[in-house]
Amino acid sequence: MDAPTIVARLSCDEPTARRLADELDDALDPDDCVLGGFTTVDGQWRLELYFRMAPNEPAVRALVAKAAGSEAAAAMHFESLAATDWVAASLANLPPVEAGRFTVHGAHNRARVPANRIGIVIEAGLAFGTGHHGTTRGCLLALDTLAKRRRVRDVLDVGTGSGVLAIAAAKALRVPVTALDIDTQAVGTARANARLNGAMPIIACARADGVRAVRGRYSLVFANILLPVLKRMAADLARRAARGGFVVLSGLLPADANAALAIYSAQGLRLERRILREGWMTLVLRKP
Repeated sequence: MDAPTIVARLSCDEPTARRLADELDDALDPDDCVLGGFTTVDGQWRLELYFRMAPNEPAVRALVAKAAGSEAAAAMHFESLAATDWVAASLANLPPVEAGRFTVHGAHNRARVPANRIGIVIEAGLAFGTGHHGTTRGCLLALDTLAKRRRVRDVLDVGTGSGVLAIAAAKALRVPVTALDIDTQAVGTARANARLNGAMPIIACARADGVRAVRGRYSLVFANILLPVLKRMAADLARRAARGGFVVLSGLLPADANAALAIYSAQGLRLERRILREGWMTLVLRKP
């Protein structure tokens, strides 16, 4: 790239980051801008936009103001980087994520992954899905425990995003995995990441709104999505779990965990474990 890359950065809370990601992803041309985001050590989100050419800063700030208010727009900082691979730059500061036996990392950290760990390369280059979040870590810890103690025949990952949980399950269990997401771009990213990790032969990625598009029952079901969606999908998710199978729910604040548990208990699922990571709760449920 001959011209410098322009990066715009903003630190904010997660709800703000998600609103901005949705708004900017729709409004900005992906050929001109890469959207990146991850959590920092203090639990905040850092949103980054890498522009191939000098952006219209007032227009970008106007988009941010529309989604997150004028204070967020004013706080966004623009700077120029030396000519470089802009997607690599957006991921270069992401440290590997460790959870149980799993290490989620970018290609730039491949050499740092010990041989005795299960490495998962995620080069999403998108707003979310690099594994740097307590909800993902909680699910990976649940998977690590279940993979050691239980026989799992097949896996369903609902709201797969970058595909990190589907890839982790495929690598740890070597069983068929079905990965679903309502977002077409997420499905494409999950497929690309599955290929990158050599897991594509046993992962089937598809766009779906919910789980009614799939048939059969699964011995392990992941649903790392938001509470309103978890509530709406409770009956369908419970139905997709095989007898003796497990349902792992995440995307829950601790204050919301009991509400989710009550709804899923009414579907016949029993609580096996709670996992609290970085202010987010993961529930491991079992179908008797």
